[in-house]
Amino acid sequence: MPRVLISDKLSPEALRIFEQRGIAVDNRPGLSRDELLACIGDYDGLAVRSATKVSTKVLDAAPDLKVIGRAGIGVDNIDVAAATARGVVVMNTPFGNAITTAEHAIALIASLVRDIPAASASTKAGKWEKSRFMGVELTGKTLGIIGCGTIGSIVADRAHGLKMKVIAYDPYLSADRAQDLGLEKVELDDLLPRADIITLHTPLTDQTRNIIDAAALAKTTPGVRLVNCARGGLVVEEDLVAALQSGHVAGAALDVFETEPAHESPLFALDNVVCTPHLGASTTEAQVNVAIQIAEQISDYLLTGAVVNALNMPSVTAEEAPKLRPYMALAEQLGSFAGQMTETGLLAVTIEYEGHAAELNTKPLTAAALKGLLTPLLDSVNMVSAPVLAAERGIELSEIKHARACDYQSVIRLSVTTDKQTRGVSGTLFGQKPRIVDVKGVPLEAELGPHMLYVNNNDKPGLIGHLGTILGEAAINIASFHLGRNEAGGDAIALVETDQAASPTVMRKVCALPNVVQCKALSF
Repeated sequence: MPRVLISDKLSPEALRIFEQRGIAVDNRPGLSRDELLACIGDYDGLAVRSATKVSTKVLDAAPDLKVIGRAGIGVDNIDVAAATARGVVVMNTPFGNAITTAEHAIALIASLVRDIPAASASTKAGKWEKSRFMGVELTGKTLGIIGCGTIGSIVADRAHGLKMKVIAYDPYLSADRAQDLGLEKVELDDLLPRADIITLHTPLTDQTRNIIDAAALAKTTPGVRLVNCARGGLVVEEDLVAALQSGHVAGAALDVFETEPAHESPLFALDNVVCTPHLGASTTEAQVNVAIQIAEQISDYLLTGAVVNALNMPSVTAEEAPKLRPYMALAEQLGSFAGQMTETGLLAVTIEYEGHAAELNTKPLTAAALKGLLTPLLDSVNMVSAPVLAAERGIELSEIKHARACDYQSVIRLSVTTDKQTRGVSGTLFGQKPRIVDVKGVPLEAELGPHMLYVNNNDKPGLIGHLGTILGEAAINIASFHLGRNEAGGDAIALVETDQAASPTVMRKVCALPNVVQCKALSF
């Protein structure tokens, strides 16, 4: 009988699910690190929230551990890379607390504009400072939403109920989806000066980190209010403090902070700041939902091998896995290639299967391609959530199977349409290894390595020599060099694998070479 340890506080519903499914479960929240290390070796599954730290040392002490389930979204407390290396599946529940977090954002907005926390403290202190707490109405105000996925969309719906005008910045939100949500899609530089209240609902990625800094705040209208229930790293807290002290920002409501737990912060000393201790997911309903979901997911995996909401393993059955595994690796690489090349909003994705690939169960292959495509753009993307995330952003997905013969035994082709262009990349399997065979209609054959350079250029003499010189001067060794062109003197592409990653300085030199149309550093 499989055994599961619950090491953080979960709803009793989780225990009920495990017991109903025939799983032996021990509920031991609050274990110390040493206690966890001493007992973890006895279990096949581990259910956690955010308190338990699943480190490499914990994983080393758990030779029989097969699955870790996080009741919630974030897995910062789990060493996912180490778990993957040990063959341990890491699951989460990405959609269990969307409504709760959205409602908390609305509650903070209302608290902020009416100064409710300070007014409550004043009244309880025996004061009656009615004239001190002059608020503003939400009706008719413009709410600027940064990040309009699941949570942002719910916030927009609630804001419409409050008779607010809603504008949103999200590079991956299509115009059709924005119209369905009844909001106006804008660029960030347009949102900042127009919004009376700005609320953040975007994941923390390299593109969104510090998105609200001094420069962004300077573009906002005087008297703007800021709400953050997403991630602490989105806001430069030092810059926000300065803007609040100057009066340019009238107030801020924060549920998340750069460092958590946040026991001290300059923000705490400001009267125009409302703070809560990361309560976005803290409702009875949300805790029950995520507890039930993670218990069901862990049970399904241990009893049947089914994988749901896994961050480090594709969702395939045990029977399909051996046949699909190399094709899934190919699909994910093609998606990652396209995702890393995408710089503007995604509108549509088309995935075509030819030859033997068209005869397979392509649903997990498509999910793997979407996971690869969205991973460079969003956080916490897995094969189950990727199609949902794409749909939420109005990205049109087409899957086509061709019965026709092709140049290879199998071909998978992924085409991405953005605001500016349509770009395609195709690949096949040589043996069991993925290989690129076409980029933008330019034929070439290349294996993708950890460090790659993509160079699109006009086919003129001298590029290879200049490129090699730049890499050589930077002490970057070339592992492989793959070239292709559509015709002599036409469009040419080089895919170069290197032993080290190219620095931004090196990439600027490459991009400045004569006849280079586009260059990009890629990683796989």
